[in-house]
Amino acid sequence: MNENTDQRLCSECERPLFGRTDKKFCSDACRNSYNNRVNADATNFVRNVNNSLRRNRRILLELKNGEGSKVHRDQLLRAGFDFDYHTNIRETQAGDMFYYCYDLGYQVLTNGEVLLVAKPED
Repeated sequence: MNENTDQRLCSECERPLFGRTDKKFCSDACRNSYNNRVNADATNFVRNVNNSLRRNRRILLELKNGEGSKVHRDQLLRAGFDFDYHTNIRETQAGDMFYYCYDLGYQVLTNGEVLLVAKPED
């Protein structure tokens, strides 16, 4: 039997593989390159969401002047805040909704005002 017909090739660069029979890549560089290419779409999505969450938190931190400070919704939007991204929602017993970006949050009030708060300790 000719060994060349059964030769296994690297999944990334297609060089011949030597060693273990279950080996898929010729090197760590090829393994990393392959996985980075395969996961690029998911990685970019997660990176973009994380960037939006961090930007929202930074904006809340910059605008928060003590506990219970209020700003206008337009001020948040001008700073680049995206109301679609938050890490969790907390509803009070009174039915008020608070949206959080990690440890900083906000409550949308009437007439365009937004109450900025820190997450309460559990």
